[in-house]
Amino acid sequence: MTIGTGATNRHRLYEDALAMLLGAMLVSLGVVLYAKATLVTGGLAGLALLVEAAGGPSFSAGFFLLNLPFYWLALQRLGRGYTLRTFLAVALVSGLSWATPQLIRIEQIDPFYAAIAGGSLMGIGMLVLFRHRTGLGGVNVLAAYLQERHGLRAGWVQLGIDAAILAAAAFVLPFDKVALSLVGAVALNLNLAINHKPGRYLGVT
Repeated sequence: MTIGTGATNRHRLYEDALAMLLGAMLVSLGVVLYAKATLVTGGLAGLALLVEAAGGPSFSAGFFLLNLPFYWLALQRLGRGYTLRTFLAVALVSGLSWATPQLIRIEQIDPFYAAIAGGSLMGIGMLVLFRHRTGLGGVNVLAAYLQERHGLRAGWVQLGIDAAILAAAAFVLPFDKVALSLVGAVALNLNLAINHKPGRYLGVT
């Protein structure tokens, strides 16, 4: 079935708002699973988790602050609307990743399950955001820009960058945690690579 690009396919404001909230909730839950199992992911979220694991600021604070320099790229390349939505999504993920452990208590979690489930939740949450022209700053801004302007799949672009960030985790975390983090990164990016293809979903804002 061919999907047109007319006004009927444009996202309404309430659709964007609901998608942003749902995407942020899914990403935040994935982050909570990772934090509980002491795993890291790629991108600035992974860097924020790594900083927290090394005894630095919390993920919530680190993730919000690390994203600040990337809004300039988003503004220059992807427009004010995208930049504003991304800023709000980052703020939501930061806030929800702090609030979620206060709302649900996870006493124990198998690290392998955390890697697969957490990575998949983050990937699906990012997919929801991408389909409403929203990212999570940092690497997501770069990946979304390269896909939009050059047709490079966001999942594969992010996978390469994530590999470098996960390599840095080897200096902070035990080998088994790094290996499981890599498994989770594959799960996350497979969700994006399989489902987020140019032309597959043409709703716009």
